[in-house]
Amino acid sequence: MPAPLADRIRPKTLDDMVGQRHLLAPGMALRRIVESGQIPNMVFYGPSGVGKTTLASIIARNTKKRLCKLNGTTASTADIRDVIAQTNTLDGVNGVLLYLDEIQYFNKKQQQTLLEFIENGSITLIASTTENPYFYVYGAILSRSTVFEFKPVTPEDVIPAVKRAFAFCEEERQQAIEIDEAAVTVIAQACGGDVRKAMNAVELCVLSAIPDEDGGLHITEQQARELTQRSAMRYDREGDEHYDIVSAYQKSMRGSDPDAAVHYLARLLEAGDLPSACRRLMVCACEDVGLAWPQIIPIVKAAVDIAMMVGLPEARIPLADAVILVCNAPKSNSAYNAINAAMQDVKKGKVGAIPRQLQNMHYDGADAKVKGQHYLYPHDFPHHWTEQAYLPDLLRDTHYYTFGDNKNEQAFKAYWDKIKQPHTAGGTT
Repeated sequence: MPAPLADRIRPKTLDDMVGQRHLLAPGMALRRIVESGQIPNMVFYGPSGVGKTTLASIIARNTKKRLCKLNGTTASTADIRDVIAQTNTLDGVNGVLLYLDEIQYFNKKQQQTLLEFIENGSITLIASTTENPYFYVYGAILSRSTVFEFKPVTPEDVIPAVKRAFAFCEEERQQAIEIDEAAVTVIAQACGGDVRKAMNAVELCVLSAIPDEDGGLHITEQQARELTQRSAMRYDREGDEHYDIVSAYQKSMRGSDPDAAVHYLARLLEAGDLPSACRRLMVCACEDVGLAWPQIIPIVKAAVDIAMMVGLPEARIPLADAVILVCNAPKSNSAYNAINAAMQDVKKGKVGAIPRQLQNMHYDGADAKVKGQHYLYPHDFPHHWTEQAYLPDLLRDTHYYTFGDNKNEQAFKAYWDKIKQPHTAGGTT
C-alpha cells in the first residue's frame, strides 16, 4: 500500500517548504541555525500539518548524527532505552538526533529519562507538539531547549504546494490532469492552514476524478468543494484551539464587534460545541453588559434555553440573535469588579463579625454588652431606607461597588445620592 501523498511529496530542502516565513525565510534565526549544522535542543510547537515533521526530517538529513524517531502516542520506556543505548555504538559516535513527535503524550518520568543524555550532549532532542509546551513539556527539558512556534500556513502559501502536488500526481500516474484554478484556491482555503490536509484533498480529487475519452482527468471547483467542505475546521475541545476560539468569542462580544462574534460562534457551532457557545454567551451577558442593561440576562437565558431545546442546526438562530444583542448592548463590568474585590478580601481573611443587628434573632448571652438586636427595618422609613451598619466593623467604609458610567447605573446613582446625601453630610431626612 503506497504512503499518503503528503509523505511521498514531503519537501527535501528548506526552499521546498511552504509557510513559516517568520522562522525559515532567508536571514531568520531558525534558518541560520539549520544551515549552520550545529543543532541545539529544540521544541517545535504548532498545529498539525504546518511543517514541524518536515523540518525535523530536513535537519536530520543534513546532520551526521544518528537519527532516531519516536512518537509520544506509541513509544514506551523500552523504546527510550533503545535510543539511549545507541549513544554508545559506532553509529552514534557523533551523537544521536532524537525526533520525538507529540512529546505531550510522554509522561514526566519518560521525559526525565532523556534529561541526563540531553544535558551531556549525547542526545540532541527535536520535539514537536500541538499543545502549549509550557503546560505539557517537563520544565527541565524546556530550560535546555529553544521553543519555536509554527503557525497555520496561509492560503497564499498553500497554493504552490497544491499545484506541485497535482504535478507530482500527473507525473507519478503518467496521466494528464487538468485543474480548474478555482479548485486550487478552494483546496488552499479549505485546508485551514494544514498543508497535509491540502495534500490529502489533492489525492482524493485525483482518485475520485472520472477519466475522459483520452484518459485524462479534469479536477473541477465543485469536486474540490465536495471533498474539502469540512476540512478547514481545527478544533479540539481539550486543546489550545478550543480555548483560543471561546476566548476570541467572548472578547469579540465584549468589544462590541458583532461580525467577529458571529464568526467565532459559527466556528463553535460547526464543531458541534453548543455547550461552550451557550455558556460563554451567558457569562458575557452578566460580566460585560451587566448592570448597564440587566434586562439582557433573562433574554439571553431564554435564547440559550431555546437553542438547547431545538438543538443544532436551528440553535444557531436564537444564539445569533443573543450574540448580536450582547454586542450592541451598552457595557458595564461594575458588578464583576465588585464581586472580585469582595472575594479577594474574603480569601485574605478580612471578614469580621456580622453586625448584631443583621444576625438572625437569637438569645443574647450574659456577656452581651448591648441587649437586643436593634435591627432597623428599612420599609418603616421614608424612601424605604435608613442608615445603619451592614458591613462588619473590620470592613467599615469599604467600597466594592462603583457606579458605572452608563445611563442605567447613573440613574441609580442619582436616585440614591438624593436619598442618602443628607445622611452622608450629617443631616437628617
